[in-house]
Amino acid sequence: MSSDLPYAADAEVSLQYDELEVLRVQYQKELSQSHVTVQTKFNYAWGLVKSPVRDHQVEGVRLLQEIYRAEPARRRECLYYLALGHYKMGNYEEAKKFNSLLMEKEPSNMQAQSLATLIDKRVAREGYIGMALVGGVAAVGTLLVASFIRRATRNH
Repeated sequence: MSSDLPYAADAEVSLQYDELEVLRVQYQKELSQSHVTVQTKFNYAWGLVKSPVRDHQVEGVRLLQEIYRAEPARRRECLYYLALGHYKMGNYEEAKKFNSLLMEKEPSNMQAQSLATLIDKRVAREGYIGMALVGGVAAVGTLLVASFIRRATRNH
């Protein structure tokens, strides 16, 4: 974790299995009683988003989206973790969208600012990798075409 981004620690730090299990058990208990509090749902979603397991992240984002839609008073706190979840899953456009919404509401939010930097760095890195792949494919294509041309000129 880079020291120039102290506030985006959530992007790199996961809960321990037993910590996530405590949140899951509480959520499942309330679910079985047909009444899940918003706080329990949020806590479990938060833990899932912080997990290194993609299926957990997907479920965490789904739960956060439910809270975001149903609880206007909780939207601000959902935005950061929605952005973080999408970032961790590699959905950088969605991550940017949610993070931008948060930054519109709270321009001085250090978590959102540092997450924006992480998103931008990852998008740039993915872009460089994509350009390298395209360049490599173009180079191979050029070599193949040159090989075909050489064969064709030798055979005539």
